[in-house]
Amino acid sequence: QFKLVETGGGLVQPGGSLRLSCAASGFTLDSYAIGWFRQAPGKGREGVSCIRNSAYSTSPSNTNYADSVKGRFTISRDNANGTVYLQLNSLKHEDAGVYYCAARPTSFPCRDSDTWYDHWGQGTQVGVST
Repeated sequence: QFKLVETGGGLVQPGGSLRLSCAASGFTLDSYAIGWFRQAPGKGREGVSCIRNSAYSTSPSNTNYADSVKGRFTISRDNANGTVYLQLNSLKHEDAGVYYCAARPTSFPCRDSDTWYDHWGQGTQVGVST
């Protein structure tokens, strides 16, 4: 059974950092495009970042970021352990929410549309507070 698991969430002060991880249970993510999404209370889910599958992901052109996180968040893959990371730096109050990773088996460039992805994790909570 395909299962995605996000870890790494927590509560930090503004300006702090977290690293989120997305791993698959029973599968590796090499052939999957991965997207990170977040949902704040009372708001819809928004795309944060995505990365093409491991055959292409070493090129920066095969990653995408929402304008609100460019320069602060970095998505990456560790192909050795089949994990995708989202490094969150310079966190702001507005970055708080539940962060989800999503996967689609494809060689095409990733997208920031949540309807494009086939598999979802249960999410990890990110809080930013003084």
